Amino acid sequence: MPGFQHSLSRRGFITLGLITALSSAVPLEALGAVRKMIAPERSLSIYNTHTGEKLRSIYWCQGKYVPGALADINHILRDHRTGDIQKIDTKLLDLLHVLHREFHTREPFHIVSGYRSAKTNNLLRKKSRGVAKNSLHTCGKAVDIRLPGRRLENLLTAAVELRSGGVGFYPRADFIHVDVGRVRYW
Repeated sequence: MPGFQHSLSRRGFITLGLITALSSAVPLEALGAVRKMIAPERSLSIYNTHTGEKLRSIYWCQGKYVPGALADINHILRDHRTGDIQKIDTKLLDLLHVLHREFHTREPFHIVSGYRSAKTNNLLRKKSRGVAKNSLHTCGKAVDIRLPGRRLENLLTAAVELRSGGVGFYPRADFIHVDVGRVRYW
């Protein structure tokens, strides 16, 4: 086209080349990981269903995690029964970020269960067979979520396709479980 010029920075050119090469060389589920690596910012939008607290935060910017944002996320994902706060694994936050982007929505994830203290986990185990003795919730590596306006089955499918850890489906309780442990499904 005469008179049309488009300049592409070296970084933009390399990024474009990386995406092009990888999109033809790797399975579809790995593309989420590629997008995650090159995103300039990572953010989360979450709502704690037990406390009513909401948070929309950029937790990763300019190549590093933002300590204040991580502290805010740790607080909102705390054990709502005991008030105990645990450092949430950043791999879990990255998983939630990528999963949320798949749905192109500003609606927050509804957090049904984030961190659980050992005391809370034992209490829940007495009430339900579905609570693991060594739950990854107790070390900040798991959350139970739903996304308003989206079918739970679609959220499940997207989480499974990412192959980033464990994914559990709890349709009667209206949530899915995601964690950053070994890849498995139930």
